[in-house]
Amino acid sequence: MTQPHRNRVGLQALTDYAPEKTRSALELLLAPLGGMGRFVKPGQRVLLKPNLLAGKSADQAVTTHPEIVRAVAQMVQDAGGSVTLGDSPGIGGAASVARKCGIMTVVEELGIQFNPFDDAVKIHPQGRTFQELEVARALLEADVVINLPKLKTHQMMGLTCAVKNMFGAIVGLRKPRLHLQAGSDKALFALMLLELCEQLQPALTIVDAVVGMEGDGPGSGDTVQIGVLIAGENPLSVDRIAAEIVGMHPQQIWTLKLALQTKREGAKLETIEIVGESVAALKIDGFKMARQTDINGRMPGFMQRLLKQALTARPVPDHALCTRCAICVKHCPPAVMSISQQQLKIDYKSCIRCFCCQELCPQGALFTQQGSLLKLAQIFKTLKW
Repeated sequence: MTQPHRNRVGLQALTDYAPEKTRSALELLLAPLGGMGRFVKPGQRVLLKPNLLAGKSADQAVTTHPEIVRAVAQMVQDAGGSVTLGDSPGIGGAASVARKCGIMTVVEELGIQFNPFDDAVKIHPQGRTFQELEVARALLEADVVINLPKLKTHQMMGLTCAVKNMFGAIVGLRKPRLHLQAGSDKALFALMLLELCEQLQPALTIVDAVVGMEGDGPGSGDTVQIGVLIAGENPLSVDRIAAEIVGMHPQQIWTLKLALQTKREGAKLETIEIVGESVAALKIDGFKMARQTDINGRMPGFMQRLLKQALTARPVPDHALCTRCAICVKHCPPAVMSISQQQLKIDYKSCIRCFCCQELCPQGALFTQQGSLLKLAQIFKTLKW
C-alpha cells in the first residue's frame, strides 16, 4: 500500500507571478499536503534550493522565479523556521547569478541568509553508481531542505525538474568531473542523480511551472506558458506528474526511465495520489521537447560506437552568436573544446555529448545538430503507415 502522503502530489493553477496571487496559490497548493506547518516546525533551519543555473533575468525562465522564492520563504518564516538559500550555479558566482535573476533582492528584503555552496563535504550514497560525492555542507546541516526547481527541458536528461535540480548540491567544478566520469552513458548519469537526490532527501519540492522552458533547454530554450505549481514529498512522483502536464512520456526522461527500471517508489503513475486540481485541467498541448540526442538500446553498443556520428546529436557552434568568452571551453568535462583562429572548435571524436556547453553558453551560441540516422529514425517514428 502507498505510504500516506509520500507519493501525494499537489497541483494548483497560477497564470502569472503577481505577489499576492503567488502566495495565495502556494497556500492552496500545500493545503492538501498538510500546509507548510507540516514540513517546518518553529526553530528549524530551512534551506531553500532554487535553480540558479545562470545569471539571466527572471523572464527568460532559466532560474526559479524570485516571487516563488519570496512566497515560500515568507511561508517558512510564518511557520517559525529560519531561512537560508543556496545553490551552485553552472556559470558565475552564486551571488552574482542571484543578483541578476532577482533572487538576491528577495534575500535582502526578507533578511534571508545566503549560502553560495562553496564548502563541500564528502558523502557516500547508498547506491552503487558513485561511491563518493562532494556536496554543499549547508544542505547537510539544514533541518529541512525545500527543493524549488524550474520546469525546463534538458538536452541530456530530457527534463530538469525535481530530481535533476538537486544536482546543484554538487559544488562548483566537481559537476563537470561527474559528467566526465559518466561519459556518454546517460543511464549511469541518471542513476547518479537518483542516488544523490535520495541521499539528500528534500522534505518538500515545489516546482515553478508557471512559465517554463521548452526546446533546447535548460539554458537556451524558449519560454512557454504552463500555468501551474506542482508540489510533493517524493521528487520522483513530482517529476512524473510534471511529465504528464507537458505531455512527455517517462521513457523520454532518463531519471524517470531508470527509476521505472529499478522499481523506485513513486515513479509509476498509478502509485501517485493527485490532490488539488486535475492533470486534465492543467495539461498543455504542443510542448516542444529537447531534440533527441541518441538512439539508445536499439542496437549493440559496438555498432553505436562505430556509427557514433550518425546515431547521436552533437553541439555545434553558431559562430555569428559566439563571443569566444571561453566559458564552454573552461567547463567542458573531457576538455575537447578550444578557441583557435578566432573560432570555437570541438573535437567530436572525444566529445561525450553531455551538452554542458550548450547548457552553459550565455549567448545561446551552441545548437544541437542531429546525426543522419538519428534524423531518419525520428522521421520514421512520425510516419503513419
